[in-house]
Amino acid sequence: MDGPQDLGGKRNFGPINPEQDEPIFHAEWEKKVLGLTIASNGLGHWSIDEGRFARESLSPQQYYGLSYYEIWYEGVTALLKRHGELTDAELVAGKALQPGLRTDRRVSGEAMPKVLASGGPSERPQSSEPLFSVGQKVRTKLAHPAGHTRLPNYARDKIGVIQALRGVHVFPDTSAHGEGEQPQWLYTVEFDGAVLWGPDAEPGLSNTIDAWESYLDPA
Repeated sequence: MDGPQDLGGKRNFGPINPEQDEPIFHAEWEKKVLGLTIASNGLGHWSIDEGRFARESLSPQQYYGLSYYEIWYEGVTALLKRHGELTDAELVAGKALQPGLRTDRRVSGEAMPKVLASGGPSERPQSSEPLFSVGQKVRTKLAHPAGHTRLPNYARDKIGVIQALRGVHVFPDTSAHGEGEQPQWLYTVEFDGAVLWGPDAEPGLSNTIDAWESYLDPA
């Protein structure tokens, strides 16, 4: 999606100044937002890709004006409303006004460490041979999808070289929209800096992305 989150190569957003000794959370409410998001994921209504798409779908005015965990709060609120677990009336009241749809899937605090440790692996069994091999030149597709995608804008319609095969993984472009996992081969593709940024690129610069097979054509 060509949303406000796709900032690679964009100008005039100022320098990146990492905070020295940055704490994990800057406020107590941020812990609650993270916990709410993880617990809500456990209901099983949506995939990690749909969760990302919910955050990407905020308007630029919202996205750029909110902090990290404010964006997460807006995203999980939209997801809970979309899947019938939350109403506007409950947001106003600050409490549940009706039973949840999947109360049997609640994750207890005691179970949370095990849930987090298990993660959410995206790799799937191989069902076909890869179309591309290490060292092969490929060109990324030129596309501007309205839905979720993991192909960044700056790397579209660019020639790069396959550096590694990463196995078969859930395809986020379909997973984000309830269209199934549709697993594909995943590749690491390296691009010369001048290919991405033109003659003003830093000499010797290169950049890699992980790209699903349908993002690529032979070059």
